[in-house]
Amino acid sequence: MSYQAITFDLTSRIATITFNRPDRLNAINEDMRDDFTALFTELQTNEDIGVVIFTGAGRAFSAGGDIEYFERDWPTTKFRAENHRLTQFFDELELIEKPVLAAINGPCTGAGLQITLSCDIRIASDQAQFGFRENNIGLIPGAGGCSRLVKLIGYGKAKELIFIGEMISAVEAERIGLVNRVVPHDELMSRTRALAEHLLTRAPEALGLAKRILWHSVTSDFQTGRMLEALAQSILVKSKDHREGIRAFREKRKPEFKGE
Repeated sequence: MSYQAITFDLTSRIATITFNRPDRLNAINEDMRDDFTALFTELQTNEDIGVVIFTGAGRAFSAGGDIEYFERDWPTTKFRAENHRLTQFFDELELIEKPVLAAINGPCTGAGLQITLSCDIRIASDQAQFGFRENNIGLIPGAGGCSRLVKLIGYGKAKELIFIGEMISAVEAERIGLVNRVVPHDELMSRTRALAEHLLTRAPEALGLAKRILWHSVTSDFQTGRMLEALAQSILVKSKDHREGIRAFREKRKPEFKGE
Protein backbone atom coordinates (compact mmCIF):
# COMPACT_ATOMS: atom_id res chain seq x y z
CA MET A 1 0.00 0.00 0.00
CA SER A 2 1.36 3.45 -0.90
CA TYR A 3 1.00 6.55 1.28
CA GLN A 4 1.38 10.27 0.56
CA ALA A 5 2.54 11.85 3.82
CA ILE A 6 3.69 8.91 5.93
CA THR A 7 6.10 6.04 5.43
CA PHE A 8 5.28 2.48 6.42
CA ASP A 9 7.85 -0.20 7.23
CA LEU A 10 7.08 -3.74 8.37
CA THR A 11 10.09 -5.64 9.67
CA SER A 12 9.95 -8.72 11.88
CA ARG A 13 6.25 -8.12 12.70
CA ILE A 14 6.89 -4.54 13.88
CA ALA A 15 5.14 -1.87 11.79
CA THR A 16 6.87 1.53 11.98
CA ILE A 17 4.80 4.48 10.77
CA THR A 18 6.75 7.69 10.25
CA PHE A 19 5.07 11.06 9.71
CA ASN A 20 6.94 12.30 6.65
CA ARG A 21 6.56 16.05 6.24
CA PRO A 22 9.78 17.11 7.97
CA ASP A 23 9.84 20.52 6.22
CA ARG A 24 6.51 21.30 7.97
CA LEU A 25 7.41 19.62 11.27
CA ASN A 26 5.14 16.74 10.23
CA ALA A 27 2.03 18.88 10.50
CA ILE A 28 -1.12 16.92 9.68
CA ASN A 29 -2.61 17.94 6.34
CA GLU A 30 -5.36 16.38 4.20
CA ASP A 31 -2.95 13.93 2.58
CA MET A 32 -1.99 12.61 6.00
CA ARG A 33 -5.63 12.39 7.03
CA ASP A 34 -6.29 10.29 3.92
CA ASP A 35 -3.29 8.15 4.83
CA PHE A 36 -4.71 7.56 8.31
CA THR A 37 -7.92 6.13 6.84
CA ALA A 38 -5.99 3.67 4.69
CA LEU A 39 -3.49 2.95 7.45
CA PHE A 40 -6.04 1.68 9.93
CA THR A 41 -7.26 -0.92 7.46
CA GLU A 42 -3.66 -2.11 7.10
CA LEU A 43 -3.06 -2.23 10.85
CA GLN A 44 -6.34 -4.01 11.52
CA THR A 45 -6.24 -6.64 8.79
CA ASN A 46 -2.54 -7.43 8.29
CA GLU A 47 -1.92 -10.47 10.48
CA ASP A 48 1.84 -10.08 10.06
CA ILE A 49 1.73 -6.95 12.24
CA GLY A 50 2.24 -7.69 15.93
CA VAL A 51 3.27 -4.27 17.30
CA VAL A 52 2.96 -0.72 15.92
CA ILE A 53 5.36 2.21 16.39
CA PHE A 54 4.62 5.83 15.47
CA THR A 55 7.42 8.37 15.07
CA GLY A 56 8.31 11.48 13.06
CA ALA A 57 10.83 12.26 10.34
CA GLY A 58 13.34 15.02 10.96
CA ARG A 59 13.46 16.99 14.19
CA ALA A 60 9.75 16.83 15.16
CA PHE A 61 7.22 14.17 16.02
CA SER A 62 4.33 16.34 14.81
CA ALA A 63 3.42 19.99 15.13
CA GLY A 64 -0.29 19.09 14.99
CA GLY A 65 -2.76 20.29 12.39
CA ASP A 66 -1.36 22.24 9.45
CA ILE A 67 -2.19 25.92 10.00
CA GLU A 68 -3.43 26.22 6.41
CA TYR A 69 -6.18 23.76 7.26
CA PHE A 70 -7.57 26.18 9.86
CA GLU A 71 -7.33 29.25 7.63
CA ARG A 72 -10.22 28.11 5.43
CA ASP A 73 -13.72 29.44 5.76
CA TRP A 74 -15.20 26.11 6.82
CA PRO A 75 -18.95 25.43 6.79
CA THR A 76 -19.54 24.08 10.28
CA THR A 77 -21.12 20.83 9.06
CA LYS A 78 -18.16 20.15 6.74
CA PHE A 79 -15.67 20.94 9.49
CA ARG A 80 -17.42 18.57 11.90
CA ALA A 81 -17.33 15.82 9.27
CA GLU A 82 -13.59 16.32 8.72
CA ASN A 83 -12.96 16.44 12.46
CA HIS A 84 -14.92 13.21 12.88
CA ARG A 85 -12.65 11.51 10.36
CA LEU A 86 -9.57 12.33 12.45
CA THR A 87 -11.31 11.52 15.73
CA GLN A 88 -12.41 8.15 14.35
CA PHE A 89 -8.82 7.24 13.50
CA PHE A 90 -7.67 8.11 17.01
CA ASP A 91 -10.54 6.07 18.49
CA GLU A 92 -9.79 3.09 16.27
CA LEU A 93 -6.10 3.28 17.09
CA GLU A 94 -6.90 3.26 20.80
CA LEU A 95 -9.00 0.10 20.49
CA ILE A 96 -6.97 -1.97 18.02
CA GLU A 97 -5.99 -5.18 19.81
CA LYS A 98 -2.27 -4.78 19.17
CA PRO A 99 0.25 -2.79 21.23
CA VAL A 100 0.79 0.71 19.80
CA LEU A 101 3.89 2.66 20.85
CA ALA A 102 4.81 6.30 20.27
CA ALA A 103 8.52 7.09 19.82
CA ILE A 104 8.41 10.84 20.34
CA ASN A 105 11.55 12.28 18.77
CA GLY A 106 10.93 16.03 19.07
CA PRO A 107 8.23 18.70 19.37
CA CYS A 108 4.82 17.08 19.84
CA THR A 109 1.85 19.43 19.85
CA GLY A 110 -1.85 19.64 19.02
CA ALA A 111 -3.16 16.74 16.98
CA GLY A 112 0.32 15.20 17.09
CA LEU A 113 0.06 14.99 20.86
CA GLN A 114 -3.49 13.70 20.52
CA ILE A 115 -2.18 10.79 18.45
CA THR A 116 0.19 9.83 21.25
CA LEU A 117 -2.71 9.85 23.73
CA SER A 118 -4.30 7.10 21.64
CA CYS A 119 -1.12 5.01 21.85
CA ASP A 120 -0.59 2.48 24.61
CA ILE A 121 2.92 3.48 25.66
CA ARG A 122 4.68 6.79 25.01
CA ILE A 123 8.49 6.87 24.94
CA ALA A 124 10.05 10.31 24.61
CA SER A 125 13.46 11.52 23.54
CA ASP A 126 15.07 13.77 26.12
CA GLN A 127 14.89 16.46 23.41
CA ALA A 128 11.11 16.18 22.99
CA GLN A 129 8.71 18.91 24.03
CA PHE A 130 4.96 18.73 24.54
CA GLY A 131 2.03 21.11 24.50
CA PHE A 132 -1.53 21.84 23.52
CA ARG A 133 -1.26 25.29 21.93
CA GLU A 134 -4.71 25.45 20.32
CA ASN A 135 -5.74 28.24 22.67
CA ASN A 136 -3.17 30.45 20.93
CA ILE A 137 -5.43 30.40 17.85
CA GLY A 138 -8.72 30.38 19.75
CA LEU A 139 -9.36 26.63 19.62
CA ILE A 140 -9.21 23.58 21.89
CA PRO A 141 -7.78 20.07 21.46
CA GLY A 142 -10.87 18.88 19.62
CA ALA A 143 -10.31 15.28 18.52
CA GLY A 144 -10.37 13.57 21.90
CA GLY A 145 -7.51 15.62 23.35
CA CYS A 146 -9.42 17.09 26.28
CA SER A 147 -11.18 13.86 27.25
CA ARG A 148 -8.11 11.63 26.97
CA LEU A 149 -5.77 14.11 28.62
CA VAL A 150 -7.88 14.53 31.75
CA LYS A 151 -8.05 10.76 32.22
CA LEU A 152 -4.31 10.38 31.76
CA ILE A 153 -2.87 13.23 33.87
CA GLY A 154 -5.85 14.43 35.93
CA TYR A 155 -8.25 17.35 35.90
CA GLY A 156 -5.98 20.05 37.30
CA LYS A 157 -2.92 19.34 35.17
CA ALA A 158 -5.04 18.96 32.05
CA LYS A 159 -6.50 22.43 32.64
CA GLU A 160 -3.03 23.88 33.15
CA LEU A 161 -1.62 22.38 29.97
CA ILE A 162 -4.59 23.46 27.81
CA PHE A 163 -5.24 26.88 29.37
CA ILE A 164 -1.66 28.14 29.41
CA GLY A 165 -0.72 26.77 26.00
CA GLU A 166 3.01 26.53 26.70
CA MET A 167 5.42 23.72 25.86
CA ILE A 168 6.81 21.46 28.59
CA SER A 169 9.95 19.34 28.61
CA ALA A 170 10.14 15.57 28.31
CA VAL A 171 11.20 15.36 31.96
CA GLU A 172 8.12 17.32 33.06
CA ALA A 173 5.91 15.24 30.77
CA GLU A 174 7.17 12.08 32.46
CA ARG A 175 6.69 13.60 35.91
CA ILE A 176 3.01 14.34 35.31
CA GLY A 177 2.35 11.01 33.57
CA LEU A 178 2.01 12.33 30.03
CA VAL A 179 4.74 9.96 28.83
CA ASN A 180 5.86 6.62 30.23
CA ARG A 181 9.62 6.90 29.70
CA VAL A 182 12.28 9.41 28.70
CA VAL A 183 15.41 8.09 26.99
CA PRO A 184 18.52 9.65 25.42
CA HIS A 185 17.69 11.02 21.98
CA ASP A 186 20.11 8.77 20.09
CA GLU A 187 18.67 5.69 21.81
CA LEU A 188 14.99 6.46 21.16
CA MET A 189 14.31 4.10 18.28
CA SER A 190 16.54 1.29 19.55
CA ARG A 191 14.90 1.40 22.99
CA THR A 192 11.40 1.61 21.51
CA ARG A 193 12.09 -1.25 19.16
CA ALA A 194 13.51 -3.33 22.02
CA LEU A 195 10.25 -2.84 23.90
CA ALA A 196 8.28 -3.78 20.77
CA GLU A 197 10.35 -6.95 20.40
CA HIS A 198 9.63 -7.84 24.03
CA LEU A 199 5.90 -7.33 23.48
CA LEU A 200 6.06 -9.73 20.54
CA THR A 201 6.99 -12.46 23.03
CA ARG A 202 3.80 -11.89 25.03
CA ALA A 203 0.51 -13.73 24.38
CA PRO A 204 -1.29 -11.64 21.71
CA GLU A 205 -4.85 -12.43 22.79
CA ALA A 206 -4.05 -11.65 26.42
CA LEU A 207 -2.52 -8.30 25.42
CA GLY A 208 -5.48 -7.47 23.18
CA LEU A 209 -8.10 -8.28 25.78
CA ALA A 210 -6.17 -6.49 28.52
CA LYS A 211 -6.11 -3.41 26.32
CA ARG A 212 -9.89 -3.58 25.81
CA ILE A 213 -10.61 -4.17 29.50
CA LEU A 214 -8.38 -1.32 30.62
CA TRP A 215 -10.01 1.05 28.13
CA HIS A 216 -13.53 0.19 29.33
CA SER A 217 -12.45 0.32 32.98
CA VAL A 218 -11.67 4.02 32.64
CA THR A 219 -15.33 4.83 32.04
CA SER A 220 -17.22 1.92 33.62
CA ASP A 221 -18.14 1.33 37.24
CA PHE A 222 -16.24 -1.11 39.43
CA GLN A 223 -18.69 -3.99 39.07
CA THR A 224 -18.80 -3.69 35.27
CA GLY A 225 -15.02 -3.75 35.18
CA ARG A 226 -14.93 -6.89 37.31
CA MET A 227 -17.50 -8.56 35.05
CA LEU A 228 -15.47 -7.76 31.92
CA GLU A 229 -12.31 -9.10 33.55
CA ALA A 230 -14.07 -12.37 34.39
CA LEU A 231 -15.40 -12.77 30.85
CA ALA A 232 -11.98 -12.13 29.32
CA GLN A 233 -10.32 -14.53 31.72
CA SER A 234 -12.86 -17.26 30.88
CA ILE A 235 -11.88 -16.90 27.20
CA LEU A 236 -8.13 -16.84 27.81
CA VAL A 237 -8.14 -19.84 30.16
CA LYS A 238 -9.28 -22.00 27.21
CA SER A 239 -6.56 -20.74 24.86
CA LYS A 240 -3.58 -22.73 23.59
CA ASP A 241 -1.33 -19.86 24.67
CA HIS A 242 -2.48 -20.28 28.28
CA ARG A 243 -1.66 -23.98 28.17
CA GLU A 244 1.71 -23.19 26.62
CA GLY A 245 2.39 -20.67 29.37
CA ILE A 246 1.64 -23.28 32.04
CA ARG A 247 3.89 -25.86 30.35
CA ALA A 248 6.71 -23.33 30.00
CA PHE A 249 6.40 -22.42 33.69
CA ARG A 250 6.59 -26.09 34.70
CA GLU A 251 9.51 -26.74 32.35
CA LYS A 252 11.36 -23.59 33.44
CA ARG A 253 11.64 -22.14 29.92
CA LYS A 254 10.33 -19.14 28.04
CA PRO A 255 6.87 -19.65 26.51
CA GLU A 256 6.36 -19.61 22.76
CA PHE A 257 2.99 -17.96 22.24
CA LYS A 258 1.19 -18.38 18.91
CA GLY A 259 -1.87 -16.18 19.35
CA GLU A 260 -4.14 -19.20 19.59
